[in-house]
Amino acid sequence: MNIYDESLKYHEELRGKFQIKSNCNISNEKDLTLAYTPGVAEPCREIHKNPDAAYTYTRKWNTVAVISDGTAVLGLGDIGPLASLPVMEGKSILFKEFADVDAFPLVLNTQNVDEIVETIVRISPSLGGINLEDISAPRCFEIENKLKEKLDIPVFHDDQHGTAIVVLAGLINALKLVNKKIENTKIVINGAGSAGTAICKLLVSFGSKNILMCDKSGIINKDIDNLNPSMKELSEITNKANIKGDLKSALVNADIFIGVSAPNLVTKEMAETMNKDAIIFAMANPIPEIFPDVAKEAGVKIIGTGRSDFPNQVNNVLAFPGIFRGALDVRARDINEEMKIAAANAIANSVNDTDLNYDFIIPKAFDLNVQKAVANAVKEAAIKSGISKIYK
Repeated sequence: MNIYDESLKYHEELRGKFQIKSNCNISNEKDLTLAYTPGVAEPCREIHKNPDAAYTYTRKWNTVAVISDGTAVLGLGDIGPLASLPVMEGKSILFKEFADVDAFPLVLNTQNVDEIVETIVRISPSLGGINLEDISAPRCFEIENKLKEKLDIPVFHDDQHGTAIVVLAGLINALKLVNKKIENTKIVINGAGSAGTAICKLLVSFGSKNILMCDKSGIINKDIDNLNPSMKELSEITNKANIKGDLKSALVNADIFIGVSAPNLVTKEMAETMNKDAIIFAMANPIPEIFPDVAKEAGVKIIGTGRSDFPNQVNNVLAFPGIFRGALDVRARDINEEMKIAAANAIANSVNDTDLNYDFIIPKAFDLNVQKAVANAVKEAAIKSGISKIYK
């Protein structure tokens, strides 16, 4: 039985990966009176007088919705909301297992940006945070931005920011090993979708000054006609010399390659043109842009992928549970750049200097100490940046 057959049997036996569990016992009249009528009227009155009281008297303080329209599911693409439900259930249990955050899946039967935004805004009183998932670009950017404008609870598109945070964490440690500084490196990112765009923006926030962004048409530059708003923004913050060309030419003398695109796009010959002590994160799944053994033969010093069967797996689960745990604990209004960078540093610092090596730059997903470190770092960053509703 292969992994797919085994997973199908596993899901059939479970009939859903989570369930609702009560925090209280209803075993007599007194219990019923307190949990429901008439006693429940009093917390309702308190919340009516002071909406913040909902964080004291309800589960809002620890509740996150994992929301998707099913348009960009894993490596499956646009399979629709219903078919995406197993993924959203899986994401929900990761929240609970890794950070004790109560999360539940909501899949929406629309691809209209305004309808998605309106639906989420209308259900937001029940929620302490929103995790957007598997929504295709460029719609995902518009949806997240509109929700951030309308809501005062954290909104986080994990495909964008979770990936970017773990990539940055890996780069922090990789650059230590090769003794380079990010501001002095040439970085090539291939794939200008949700993950690639967020990676680029976070690296710029962290101090990168020389990024070439590539997509199917080659290096993104200011002279390309009809760029969508997201691509236009990328053209303004990258490629300062307005270089034109393809991925092959972009990689010449590059220090870092980050792939969030498609299989087998980088050949051994292309990797050989990179600078000494090059770093590659080839994250196309299940087949990376270049396999680790081929990259190593080309002289690449450090390589990471999205796969668990190779060293240095770039795995979002290192980031999003702890980020939401920290944000919820201080009732952050948002998840800002300072919090993302704090999370990346916390993940990077979870690898001890004595353990740090070319095949171990990113901690393992099941190291729960990482989630605690991320949560604490995010809390501190939220308080320091003034977006915590508890600590003014």
